[in-house]
Amino acid sequence: MPSIACASGKGGTGKTTVATNLARIMAYERDTHLVDCDVEGPNAHHFFTLESTQRSPVHVPVPHIDLSHCDLCGVCSDACAFHAISVLADTALVFPELCHGCGVCAYICPRNAITERPRTIGSVLEATCDGMAFTGGSLNPGEPMPPPIIQAAKKTARGRDYIIIDASPGSTCATVEAVHGTNFCLLVTEPTPFGLSDLRMAVGMCRRLDVPYGVVINRSDLGDGRVEDYCKEEAIPVLGRFPSDRCIADVYARGALIVDHNSAWEDRFRGLLMALDRLLKREVNHG
Repeated sequence: MPSIACASGKGGTGKTTVATNLARIMAYERDTHLVDCDVEGPNAHHFFTLESTQRSPVHVPVPHIDLSHCDLCGVCSDACAFHAISVLADTALVFPELCHGCGVCAYICPRNAITERPRTIGSVLEATCDGMAFTGGSLNPGEPMPPPIIQAAKKTARGRDYIIIDASPGSTCATVEAVHGTNFCLLVTEPTPFGLSDLRMAVGMCRRLDVPYGVVINRSDLGDGRVEDYCKEEAIPVLGRFPSDRCIADVYARGALIVDHNSAWEDRFRGLLMALDRLLKREVNHG
């Protein structure tokens, strides 16, 4: 069950374009599941006609303090690494948005005054589309913790032959959660100074996670050659070079996929898939 994360050091490089079109090409011949883990700005669903949709809430446990049993000892507040509980002279306060649901406060309370209650922070949408499975995670506005939504979204993809994960841009905790545990990370970048700077951070993330990675250079005919030089110096495989094309913007604006409308781009994404197959087989053999 190979899983491939599509990530990028910065937003706007074409990460979702690569993830959605690659998933489409893959689904022609393989049992494929596309998982949109960019939960703070999900948009992969706009490019498909979803069927058999089912949306499920995602909860995190937060503490509830029974003040009739609490003696305001402050043990829970001292133990909370996220400052989600504050014990005052005459009461104890819980700040649900800061709580990470670790359960330490309930476990450590000497008066058993703390119980945990579920709090909804987002949802996961499951659907099918053109023979492919789709999952999209969505974090509720104002909520600060994407990882539980990403974890819930990734769990739905079990049992599929191939999984494509559209991660959040950057190298934040949300991106780390999406990339962690995958078989390969496809880093989409652009040949600009900002693209190179953020690519370096994304490469560092993959190395820390011990996830094999390769690069797609989008708008490869623009900018300069420093991204190419960096990949050569670091022995990073460049799996695709996609030129700037107004046709992509036109198709994208209509909520469609370029591989469905342009045979040249279909060939490019088939080439990308073949390159991924070769690298994945190499990783399996070396493993």
